[in-house]
Amino acid sequence: MSFTGFTKQDFDTFAIEGLEERMAAIQERIQPKFQAISDEISKDLASYTGYDIYLHIARHARRKVNPPADTWSAYCHDKRGYKKHPHFQIGLFDDHVFLWLAYIYEMPDKQEIGTRFLDNMDSITENIPREFMVSQDHMKKDAESLETIDLEKALTRFRDVKKGEFLIGRQIKADDPLLQDGEKFLNFARETFETLAPLYKLSMRN
Repeated sequence: MSFTGFTKQDFDTFAIEGLEERMAAIQERIQPKFQAISDEISKDLASYTGYDIYLHIARHARRKVNPPADTWSAYCHDKRGYKKHPHFQIGLFDDHVFLWLAYIYEMPDKQEIGTRFLDNMDSITENIPREFMVSQDHMKKDAESLETIDLEKALTRFRDVKKGEFLIGRQIKADDPLLQDGEKFLNFARETFETLAPLYKLSMRN
């Protein structure tokens, strides 16, 4: 299938009661769109990063009772898994789409990467637009713009706190017309990830 955009029905998925029922809707409505987006942008991500990039679609396999409040796709150089590595994400909560370059708590080299980011904060603030958002917890909707966040504090927490995370990118509200135009969204995603690619490369440097 080709990607034609996200719809109100996609966001309404997160109002469905019950784990099995919501997961069935995620699998039917949203996951095919993640695959369609990947078909369009994976080669671009490989070009931006210098790595072969593989799609991972969240399965929410650990959930036994509570249905997921969001769902996502991840793009990583490791075809076996993404959580231990820097990766890109495209996903949905009930009220917005997110596009992140993500560093989550499972990463074994968080301290090294956090230190590297702290040592190169100027490259982040000078090369990434101030309206880009930062999240410190991939499980929550909360995010703050680069314009207002205390970036040094956020990166220090990412480095020093076991559960600390750092995600940077963009959020698009569910009612934004951009989401209804597949090609415009794909171009927006490409632009977002190309902007973040230098930071990705910095974190992947041996």
